[in-house]
Amino acid sequence: TVVAVSLPTLGPALQLTYSEALWVQAAYVLTMSVFLIPVGRLADKHGLMRFYLIGVGIFGIFSVACALAFSGPFLIVVRCLQGAGAGFMAATSPALVTAVFPPSERGRGLGLNAMAGYLGLMAGPPIGGLIVSHTSWRWIFLVNVPLVAIVLANGWRLMGTERHDRASARQGTVVTGRPLDWTGTALLAAVLVTLLVPLISVPFWGWLSPLTLGLLGGFLVLLGAFVAFERRVSDPLLNLDLVIKNRVFAAGTMAALLNYAAVYGISTFTAVFLQISEGYTAQDAGLLLLTQPFFMVALSAVFGRLSDRIGSQIPATAGMLLVAAGTAQLGLLPSPAPIWRVIVALAVVGVGMAAFSSPNTSSVMGAVKRSELSLASGFLGTMRTAGQGVSVALLGAIAASGLGPTGGRVLFLGEAASEAAALSFSDGYRTAMLVAAGLAVAGALVSLVRGPRSK
Repeated sequence: TVVAVSLPTLGPALQLTYSEALWVQAAYVLTMSVFLIPVGRLADKHGLMRFYLIGVGIFGIFSVACALAFSGPFLIVVRCLQGAGAGFMAATSPALVTAVFPPSERGRGLGLNAMAGYLGLMAGPPIGGLIVSHTSWRWIFLVNVPLVAIVLANGWRLMGTERHDRASARQGTVVTGRPLDWTGTALLAAVLVTLLVPLISVPFWGWLSPLTLGLLGGFLVLLGAFVAFERRVSDPLLNLDLVIKNRVFAAGTMAALLNYAAVYGISTFTAVFLQISEGYTAQDAGLLLLTQPFFMVALSAVFGRLSDRIGSQIPATAGMLLVAAGTAQLGLLPSPAPIWRVIVALAVVGVGMAAFSSPNTSSVMGAVKRSELSLASGFLGTMRTAGQGVSVALLGAIAASGLGPTGGRVLFLGEAASEAAALSFSDGYRTAMLVAAGLAVAGALVSLVRGPRSK
């Protein structure tokens, strides 16, 4: 979220085209998606906390590299590597929490974990807006460094205690003798790349261009190859029986994909919309975007405890419907957009996310054996981050549908030529938010499938 609100400033600083700006966001979630499941498998074997701290270190190193970026392509490459570190953290964090809390309190624990993540989401927009309004954009990446140092210092101390090692063994979170499926990992990476590249590039290539059709066709072929290979291999990267035979797990992970496909792009494209089309400063846009994560932080633990009592189906489904209502309101904003309507729409989305996230995670993690916690955590995280990548790519393509190559080059430059591009983006943004609402409705329908008392 720090980067999202800063894109209109990053654009002219590094001469980014619209497509490159999308890749600054998508590259991060792409590599994060690729690393989640294999890291979950390796963490099962070698220890959750160890791999969590490795991820923190990678994230910190490449945060510094991002701050030193001198061009758009260089920034995209190091954002990929920064996303790898985030993948390590995301693969292990829910499993660590699940192992610590007893089943009767799992929803509360995951709610607290979600709340911590939402605090980061809440702090990101105003911090990003303040940074780019008052100092160099490079500080949006350097601000991570002291946080990384604190986590490494405390995590290393925890990992070194005998008590932690015994707890990990007792909870069954360290498993040995399971080789990593490198072929499956490579196929999964290829599946994600062939899906996201054409979606991000379609505003400039066109839906019917040979490149777009070829890559989307390649995506379907590789997806089929991945499923076929994983069904045959003795120790697969992804145990498809979790999806095929476990209705709660399948519904929860698919709902997570649709949820993040609907929601993740909101901060990125609303930040651009407010600054480029509505004339807000980065600082003011960041403060407005604070609305959504504020409600996520305030209510995530509440809905986690509620799911412990009544199950996950009702709060998760209601949450998706609220997300649909909020994104539809963003899609129906008039021009100019009244500030109160933006705030109300973001608040509704925030409440919906709080109602969905921790109950859904609790439902998914509670549907597997304890020995499969890291694998389930990695798969759930992969579905979330795949949804994030689809959100940036699909909603970004729709928002840019009227820009064309010239508009994509000048959108961030603030020149006379970019005024028409800003108007075109404004129309595309509204359409993208209505599509996001449709994705959220689909997620609500999937969430119903998990069963009335799933926890």
